[in-house]
Amino acid sequence: MPGALKTEGIVLRGIRYGEADRILHLYTPEHGRVSAIAKGVRRAKSRFGGRLEPFFRLDLVLWEPRPPKSDLMTVTSVETIAGHPRLREHEAAIDGAARACDAVSRLFGDGEPHAGVYHLLANQLALLDREPVRATRANALAFRLKLLLAAGFAPHLASCTSCGEPEHLVGFSGAAGGVVCAACEAGSFALSQEGHDFLVGALGRPLADAPDAAPPALQQADRAISETLEHHAHVRLRGVGSR
Repeated sequence: MPGALKTEGIVLRGIRYGEADRILHLYTPEHGRVSAIAKGVRRAKSRFGGRLEPFFRLDLVLWEPRPPKSDLMTVTSVETIAGHPRLREHEAAIDGAARACDAVSRLFGDGEPHAGVYHLLANQLALLDREPVRATRANALAFRLKLLLAAGFAPHLASCTSCGEPEHLVGFSGAAGGVVCAACEAGSFALSQEGHDFLVGALGRPLADAPDAAPPALQQADRAISETLEHHAHVRLRGVGSR
């Protein structure tokens, strides 16, 4: 039914529209990803000020139109919960925040509410704002692993995905969805003990306590996440860089 919708939301991205408007992609805890138009937001005297920029966490009132007039809601009221100003002062933190928002947008589309994903993204943005130096490859990979867990695609890491062998785990198979032993390694790529330890630690620990690892191990973890996403979620995300 059309009417006013009150919700929290994080601005994933914004697109200029017309002379003064902006179309926003928002992620909300109860309604998933929604799109809304903010009318006049680009005017100097806009009542929304600068609060509808990417990465803002907001209290919103949105107006739902009567179908089939438009799929876009309209932003009617905004209050800032967190604007993340420190994040915006650091290039690596901005890039990390953008990649986190893009990953959520691609994995959790319209009509897929997930309160856990919303709070995971909110925690990631807050962490990057509080400690911009956390904008590392290890942090980005830990975030993506937790998104995989929320989406139901977390890699199997405790034993060989093919035969159940708990030891001699030497490879990772995206098609199989996890680690494999030496006897089942055909079609997999090599996964070092450090790479395996990173995947386990990043999945099991809070973002603020996520482990680090040497570049080769992080490269293996990145490949494991990417292949899992491509085989099981049919999604390809932007790379996380080399830092």
